Amino acid sequence: MPFRPRFCAACGAAVLDEGGRFRCERCGRRFYLNSKAAAGGLVVRDGRVLLVRRRFEPFKGWWDIPGGFLETGEHPNDAVVREVLEETGLDVRPAELIGIYMDKYGEGPDADDTMNLYYVVEVVGGEEHAGDDAVELGWFRPDALPENVAFETGRAVLADWRAGRRR
Repeated sequence: MPFRPRFCAACGAAVLDEGGRFRCERCGRRFYLNSKAAAGGLVVRDGRVLLVRRRFEPFKGWWDIPGGFLETGEHPNDAVVREVLEETGLDVRPAELIGIYMDKYGEGPDADDTMNLYYVVEVVGGEEHAGDDAVELGWFRPDALPENVAFETGRAVLADWRAGRRR
């Protein structure tokens, strides 16, 4: 479990662990441990998918689907547009939800749980270049995907895309 609240953000009193749910002993405020929401976009052109080589850990140097965490209050459709632009320079719009996948961000007991929404996205503008969290872009055919794809969900999404499956 990566985070356990110890003190109440409202009143500062101790927080009680009630079997994985947390409650302030003084004011009764409840605290929830939720999966972090993320969105990713499959940019597909001429039967090939665009992947980014990661600049940072976890999985530094591995290939990944462009995407990232949602900002507070951000809709997943908006997040995938923002993240793909930041990492690839391409303006996109979500065309189809591939599915929702659960995973971990990082390794070990402190890894955050994630809920990842993956879309096929359509390019509507921009200029392709590695940016933000990416050091390189690469186009891959379904039968020639790299072996070092970051995250269990990345591998699952690409396998589902290759097989034409949706979750």
